[in-house]
Amino acid sequence: MKMRNPDSPTQLPFADRTEAGRLLALELGKYRNRKDVEVLALPRGGLPVAHEIAEALNAPMDALLVRKLGVPGQEELAFGAIAAGGVQVLDNFLISELSVTPEDVRRIAEEQRRVLESRNLLYRHGRPARRVRGKIVIVVDDGIATGSTMVAGVRALRLQNPSHIVVAAPVASVDAVAILRQEADEVVCLDTPDPFYAVGYWYRDFTQVTDDEARRLMDVSAHAPAA
Repeated sequence: MKMRNPDSPTQLPFADRTEAGRLLALELGKYRNRKDVEVLALPRGGLPVAHEIAEALNAPMDALLVRKLGVPGQEELAFGAIAAGGVQVLDNFLISELSVTPEDVRRIAEEQRRVLESRNLLYRHGRPARRVRGKIVIVVDDGIATGSTMVAGVRALRLQNPSHIVVAAPVASVDAVAILRQEADEVVCLDTPDPFYAVGYWYRDFTQVTDDEARRLMDVSAHAPAA
């Protein structure tokens, strides 16, 4: 796992997702100007971060549609995640600890599958997802707490046979990084504070990314010239 240079003058929290993306791009410089690199963002928060990385690397960007499965009444706490291709990742320990019923799991997963379908139409305007077979794929989020959402995304990508999967995030929990090192080929993270608290804790501006902003970033990438 590649970590930030300890002599870096930048300290947490990040100003915003744009700053975090620019700093993260510096750690991914070996992938600049390669024709076999694709940058994929986990919407919505990962899009502004991935946009900065894609611009810096001169690489195309797309969305990797993954949905968190939130605990009833504590929706920000994920007990699992789903992704395209029928991929579903569950944290059975958390499900047991919080008494999430099998009926809850099925209901919430189905609800999020419908959201996945609607977001695909909303963000892509009918454009197909980019093909990643044989490519180096850099999967980006604005932060990783439990890792379940990113794990679902990586497993969905594996079904498409990329040559190399890089998970990239400005900040992540120690536990999430340990999990993702078993799933991805490479993990690039600027900081792993412990205790972690929550992703938003490590940003001064963590304003929610709107659907309009997500569409704008997707459209900009779709019309950008190829590397």
